[in-house]
Amino acid sequence: MDVKSAFLNGHIEEEVFVRQPLGFESANFPNRVYKLRKALYDLKQAPRVWYARFKSFLLKSGFVMGSVDKTLFLLSRGGDTLIVQIYVDDIIFGGSFHTLVSCFAEQMSREFEMSVMGELSSLGYRSSKALRTRDILKKFDMCDSKPMTTPMSTNTALDADEDGEAVDQKEFRGMIGSLLYLTATKPDIQFAVCLCARYQADQVGCRIDHKSTFGTCQLLGTSLVSWSSHKQASASLSTTEAKYIATASCCSQLLWMKATLRDFGLKFGRIPLLVDSTSAISVAKNPFLHSRTKHIDVRDHYEKGDIDLVHVVTQNQLVDIFTKPLEFSAFVRLRDMMIIVRPRPKPRWSYKPNPRRSPVYSRDWFRLLE
Repeated sequence: MDVKSAFLNGHIEEEVFVRQPLGFESANFPNRVYKLRKALYDLKQAPRVWYARFKSFLLKSGFVMGSVDKTLFLLSRGGDTLIVQIYVDDIIFGGSFHTLVSCFAEQMSREFEMSVMGELSSLGYRSSKALRTRDILKKFDMCDSKPMTTPMSTNTALDADEDGEAVDQKEFRGMIGSLLYLTATKPDIQFAVCLCARYQADQVGCRIDHKSTFGTCQLLGTSLVSWSSHKQASASLSTTEAKYIATASCCSQLLWMKATLRDFGLKFGRIPLLVDSTSAISVAKNPFLHSRTKHIDVRDHYEKGDIDLVHVVTQNQLVDIFTKPLEFSAFVRLRDMMIIVRPRPKPRWSYKPNPRRSPVYSRDWFRLLE
């Protein structure tokens, strides 16, 4: 659902005055100003007061706000659950009871002016991405470019070319921005895209500032749900230090996911955190070395039982696809581990269970649960 003119629904508590709009000045009081009762677009308070209005509406309706994600709201009615996620003026919702979902949609339409965008479709999303990719190639006149088996060569090293020809910065930034858009569903190209956007490589490979690049990825079951590739702000003194910083970053993300899933009633014990450096694991577990790294609470959460530090051999380190160029066989193997697949044709059938207990599921939904 999409809220029409969402920012106009927020009530302002502060005193805010605006000039009379051009063409609508009062003939009797041309020098007076208006005092706002509700927010306007381009007003800095507008996003905040709109969120406050929407949050108040949901809480009065019996929803509970997520303990970590403040844009997540949940409603429980008996054994049924309704989940609502908001992003500015866009609202995604779903539940285990069809009637509960329909009642919420009607209630929202009575409270706000809404437009229903329809049901989410993973197949449609993939199809739009394919069309978007073709549009990008056409826009930058690369439709006839030679296809490659991997995003970049393993012996690629970028240096500052002081004597090279100047490039069109607007066009180059447009290319990078378009590719960054694609990384939302194609994490396997993230490193190559980031390398084009800025100089980055590992401590040995970077010839400019010797800063390390580390990556993390988090999976829920076999599904990749989040990933990152970052160039460190400062040069690490050792590979162990660089690996430990990456471990701490991944630990933070895992704790956030664990707390968020707790709002859905899911509980977890020790979450395995796979690290390909035995030295970094030793630093995280060693109480004597902890004084040098106490600003990062990896060891504390290990002792509390939140995470379990597990060594993984380099060949099976999934995050390598985010930190370095790989040869074809390694790239395909790690890409397959992330379950990145091509769009499948639209299913010819759907399974429709009892609407009293479950929403309508398609074959794509069951495939995602596998």
